[in-house]
Amino acid sequence: MTDYDERTALVVVDMQNDFADPNGSLYVRGGEEVVPVANREIAGAAEAGALVVYSQDWHPESTPHFQKDGGVWPVHCVRDTWGAEFHPDLHVLEGAEVLRKGTGGEDGYSVFTVRDPESGEEAPTRLEELLRERGIERLVMVGLAQDYCVKDTVLDARRLGFHATVPLEATRPVDLEPGDGDRATLQMREAGADIG
Repeated sequence: MTDYDERTALVVVDMQNDFADPNGSLYVRGGEEVVPVANREIAGAAEAGALVVYSQDWHPESTPHFQKDGGVWPVHCVRDTWGAEFHPDLHVLEGAEVLRKGTGGEDGYSVFTVRDPESGEEAPTRLEELLRERGIERLVMVGLAQDYCVKDTVLDARRLGFHATVPLEATRPVDLEPGDGDRATLQMREAGADIG
């Protein structure tokens, strides 16, 4: 387990049924194995008084993000559906901050930014503001998927000057193309993240 303190925040990325359950519409192979590891990190962070933030994909029924509407992905994490709910075994701390991404049909890979899938225009989420308010300097990222939302969150964190740590046992890749997970690990390392 990672060491936590008041300058460290844990970001639990998209631990939702559509990704972490074998019956999910965009199941990440081995996603359910990440849940107990994430819970261990959540417990350690909570015990140390560290900030814990959860993210959720929270899409409308139609969005250019989805294949049926011209995008890349099968329909997933549609707001207020079973697929968008957190995995039932995930420990969600009472009163914890939950940041929902893609609520207006944007691509929501990074927990820091959303991007219009047609214009490419980016807009910030509340995450950076939340971290700066608390004096956070270091982020630990766990969740799904390693080669998309975790990677993009890590790259944004580094760009914004935060130290970033990813325990590899606490994430899994989609591997849309074989080797995507390995390439994501390399990109995160090259950006200066601690990957272990």
